[in-house]
Amino acid sequence: MKACGIVHKYGDNVDTDVIIPARYLNSSDPAELAGHCMEDIDTDFVKRVKKGDIMVANKNFGCGSSREHAPIAIKASGVSCVIAETFARIFYRNAINIGLPIIECPEAAEAIEAGDTVEIDFDSGMIYDRTKGTEYKGQAFPPFMQKIIESEGLINYINENK
Repeated sequence: MKACGIVHKYGDNVDTDVIIPARYLNSSDPAELAGHCMEDIDTDFVKRVKKGDIMVANKNFGCGSSREHAPIAIKASGVSCVIAETFARIFYRNAINIGLPIIECPEAAEAIEAGDTVEIDFDSGMIYDRTKGTEYKGQAFPPFMQKIIESEGLINYINENK
């Protein structure tokens, strides 16, 4: 499994209330959530993001509340993977549960810049910054997590494997 796209870059402590502001939590429709993704810190994100793009952030991405709306909004906006130095544990779990690939890699999170084209090989955990010609070794997904992501989330995976 691979992903390739243009980078949207964020800093430390991007919390779930910034990823999808609480005022939009009355909806669980992925398309509606995607329309408001990141709007409180990046008003142009939804205008710029394209299917397959990559989100990169620093420490503690997805901190805050435990709602699944945040990874749903990111995935529905078209982002194919989030790379960060570290993730809040509940966000990490929610992202995998809904089939959003995420990779921890401090070196990549620090060096990759907004606008870079990045390719990720989920089997090996390799991250390639095609703009700069650099590569980083992130945490590869174990095979069972890759199956969950390929199934578009844990519920689909379970239903497919009854």
